[in-house]
Amino acid sequence: MNQSINEADYPASYLTIDAETKQSGFTMASDVLTCSLLRTLAAAKPSGDFLELGTGTGLSTAWILDGIDAASQLTSVDNAADFLSIAQNHLGNDPRLRLVEADAEQWLLENKDATFDYIFADTWHGKYFSLDETLKMLKPGGLYIIDDMLPQPNWPEGHAEKADKLVADLETRQDLRITKQQWATGIIVGVKR
Repeated sequence: MNQSINEADYPASYLTIDAETKQSGFTMASDVLTCSLLRTLAAAKPSGDFLELGTGTGLSTAWILDGIDAASQLTSVDNAADFLSIAQNHLGNDPRLRLVEADAEQWLLENKDATFDYIFADTWHGKYFSLDETLKMLKPGGLYIIDDMLPQPNWPEGHAEKADKLVADLETRQDLRITKQQWATGIIVGVKR
């Protein structure tokens, strides 16, 4: 067994979005192994409500959409209009998707009563900031997923300590059961108790 993913298994729009992502200069996209896991976990939540914090250009969004069923809804939030427009151009006509241009912290505050079966936190808020608020939105049995927990070349000075603190915080939470994976870019999957 190897960890490669056949390009024939990629979502239909992925390669086009990836090419535009590279042209745009966006360098924070989730890797394809992470995206594959996101799709697999999404398939475990039929008729689910999904939240992605940090759309970027829509690369991981495409994989989540590829995993959800017709009765599911995905809300994806990002504050960068130029990158979000790439996702809008390629994924915006999918009726299961709601793309939101907003600051994640503000969006979390304004939607604090919303609940989700699956949250992929791929930005600072929902991960390093507003963690309690984000996890309150997760339904019992819901999945909380974060990536980039292993050192990355684009990490700013001092970020490793923030990542270590986040892991330690997640390990002590009583409302979440987690699994840490030293795979891909370092993934943590949690389930709300």
